[in-house]
Parts: sequence; structure tokens; C-alpha cells
Amino acid sequence: MTIEADLLSDDDRWRIAMAKDRRYDGVFVTGVHSTGIYCRPSCPARAPHRRNVRFYAGPVDAEAAGLRACKRCSPNTQSAEEACILAAIAAIRARVEHSGGGMTLDELADLTGYSPTHFQRLFKRTVGLSPAAFARALREDRVREALENGVAVTDALYAAGYSSPSQFYDGTKGKLGMAAKDWTGGGAGRTIHWSIVTTSIGDMLLAATDKGVCCLSFGEDETHLRARFPKAELVPAGEQLRDLFDAVVKAVEEPSSDMSAIPLDVKGTAFQQRVWSALREIPAGETRSYGELAMLLGNPNASRAVGGANGANNIAVLIPCHRVVQADGSIGGYAYGPEIKRELLQREGAEIAPDSKQLF
Repeated sequence: MTIEADLLSDDDRWRIAMAKDRRYDGVFVTGVHSTGIYCRPSCPARAPHRRNVRFYAGPVDAEAAGLRACKRCSPNTQSAEEACILAAIAAIRARVEHSGGGMTLDELADLTGYSPTHFQRLFKRTVGLSPAAFARALREDRVREALENGVAVTDALYAAGYSSPSQFYDGTKGKLGMAAKDWTGGGAGRTIHWSIVTTSIGDMLLAATDKGVCCLSFGEDETHLRARFPKAELVPAGEQLRDLFDAVVKAVEEPSSDMSAIPLDVKGTAFQQRVWSALREIPAGETRSYGELAMLLGNPNASRAVGGANGANNIAVLIPCHRVVQADGSIGGYAYGPEIKRELLQREGAEIAPDSKQLF
């Protein structure tokens, strides 16, 4: 399980090694030329001097440079836990692909040799989701892929293993995203109520359907909204949405306010919805990198896809894509400018590293 290593600078790798972050084991190895050995990033050995360290993509490159594997962390072997999780992921994928259903916790425990409780804890710590949630996400992705290939909604649901359309809708109730038919219909026929609201950060475009907020952006107007929703009917917001709009403004002005009660109406693929849901799980005052989000979603290779889903977010602040920063902690880019992103993070009390080369 690896992250796209070319997105990390040597300074990033050094900070990861000093933090002994086990999530990056397998992404790169640390070569210590004063001792002639190479280690995992999480190796518990005493930290070397930076001037003696070089980083390599993996054991083959390190050994080609004349280094030997550390006997303490065994960077050239796969740990029992890593092998267990990879085997479990492969088994879950196979079951979903062939029968549409996942494996029970007891079945996975028997497969790996761990107790169900320990395996559940180990899987969630590594993948970021429980085995059941991981299987559900795979099924939702199968629906998305089928719809993108022109398969009818009902056929896509049955092919993914759902016993009925209602099972799919019940299982995804409360998640971000419209009904499956909207993935193919483009959201035509919707009425969107909109307004330009003045905030201390700047003018904010706010729009909502009868289901919830569908757009929140800064420095944009009706022209931008029409470009986002070309098939919708746009009408100025009336008094009926005052309470909703007031709640949104409060969420922007007071980061400590509860945003979870504000209804959202967004359209996205299953993967985008998972990313947006993960963004909403980041507490105010904390940040995550693209790589960290990818790992939490159970697909460490998806850093760029996570970045794409982040950029496709139409609802700033409420889906807090501003809480995603570069791997070194610096602020990185933002659709509405780094100044607004920095202000939002500072209001939330997040620590922001000095800007450096942008990774995305």
C-alpha cells in the first residue's frame, strides 16, 4: 500500500522519518550512509544526522547504492500486519466483484488468523474504514462506474449486489450527493435560490435548492452560478431561506458553530462523496494532506484523485476543503485565493507552516 512518492520532497521525507510515521512505510526508505543501512520511516532506532541521510524509493534502490537492510525494522520484508490487511482487502474486493456483498467480520478473522475484535481495530487503523464500510464503498463505486458507462440506474444497482433500489437509497441516506438518477440526468429541472451575502471575508455567493445548500463561493456572481448549474432555474432568494442563509453566514463568521445541521444538496460520484464526507470529519483547527486523506479512504495511491475531488467541491467552508494543506503543512492553493484560505484556517486556530513548493 503506497502513496505517490514523487509528491514528497526530501524535506517532507525527513519530517516523516523524524515523526516515525508508520503510515509511510513502503512509500520510501531512509538510507543512512554513515552506518551503511536503510530503514523504514517508522524505524524506532535513534535518529541519524540529516547530513548522513539520503532517501530511496525502495529496498532495490537502496541496496543498489550499497546499503543493507536494518535488522531492527526489516524494511525489505512485509510485516505480518501489512500482509494481513492486503489479504483482507483482496478478499473483500473479490467478494464484492463476484457476489456484490462483502465478507463477515468472522470470515475475515478466520482468513487472517486474528480475533475479530483485533482484526477490526487493525483494519480500521490502517485503511481508515471498518471492513463493512470499505465493502459498502466498493459497492457504491461499482454503481458509479456502471452509471458512467451508460447502464440504467436499476440495472446498475442490481449488478452491484443491492437487492432493491430502496436498499441502495437507505444505505446512502444522509450521505452527500443526490439520487443516482441525477448522476445521469445532470440535475435538470431543479430550482436554485441564490443571493450575494456580505461577510467579513468578502462577498459570498450562496445558493440552495429545496433540499439544502448547493453552492457557497467567494468573489463569484450569478454568471459563475449559471456556469456551475447550466440546466437549473435560478431565482433570487426570498424570505423563506433567511434562516438557512443566516446559519451559513454564522458558520463562516464563527468557526466554532455547529455546521452539521446545515442541509447540503450536492452532486458527485461515489468517490467524490467519500472525499467530501471525509473533509467534513476534519475538526476545526486541524488539517490533513492529500496523501493522508487518500490513506483514510483506503486508497493510498489516490492522492491526485483526492485533489481532484477537493477541487470539484462547490460548497466552500461547509465542506471544508480549506483544511487540506500540503504535505509539509504549508497552505498550498485554494480556489478563492490563499488569503481567504489562510484567514479561514487562522480563525479555526489551525497551525500553518510557511509556504513552500506546491505539490498539486
